[in-house]
Amino acid sequence: MFPIRDHNPSTQTPWVTYALIATNVVVFLLYLPLMDDPRALQQFFLTWGMVPARIASGDGYHTLVTSLFLHGGFMHLAGNMLFLWIFGDNLEEDLGRAGFLAFYLASGVGADLIQMAAAPLSLIPTVGASGAIAGVMGGYLLLYPRARVDILFILFVFFKIIPVPAWVMLGLWFALQVFSGVGADPDMGGVAYWAHAGGFLIGFLFMIPTFLRKGGTAFWTRTHGHPDHPEAKYKFQRSSVPTIDRRR
Repeated sequence: MFPIRDHNPSTQTPWVTYALIATNVVVFLLYLPLMDDPRALQQFFLTWGMVPARIASGDGYHTLVTSLFLHGGFMHLAGNMLFLWIFGDNLEEDLGRAGFLAFYLASGVGADLIQMAAAPLSLIPTVGASGAIAGVMGGYLLLYPRARVDILFILFVFFKIIPVPAWVMLGLWFALQVFSGVGADPDMGGVAYWAHAGGFLIGFLFMIPTFLRKGGTAFWTRTHGHPDHPEAKYKFQRSSVPTIDRRR
């Protein structure tokens, strides 16, 4: 179950969101040749990824930012960029370009620090934009809890697109990160669940001033928990490919 789009595209071109997606893709392509050399790739991540023990020793603070633009593989990159594309444009419209960029980076750095706090002596590098994007999701939840999000539900050979309120999809995602983080050993590597959960909470908290500036709960009442512009309408059309009767 994963989101494919929301029903509330922004009314302005989200240039910063596009630039962040492009930057992540370009950076990934630059070190893509290292994927064939696991040792070289690991050394690259140790140099530019966020290594908790390194930060705890007072070194490598720049990796709190550089790690946000590194990904462990194509699916890691594609999943993160999909979430950023869905949820980033509305926050960029509300915060402005410079404000959104600062929000994104601050959420990512905060997520890295929370992951470090969970395993301060770990020598495993943390890479990925997930923490920053989790912050975007947390901010989106606060401002637009009832915005509709289309999710693709897959069960074996069953595929179904289902529109759900943002609070359902984002709330389940956050709960999954916390539940998985409690059961995981951060010293063993794998998914950085605490970076996800921490980034989400940081983004939620960082968005409170904007939420209050818009009127707080009065903003929810006025917009019914949706972005403050008309909702997009999507519909599926019949295929132009002719059907062929099955003959026996």
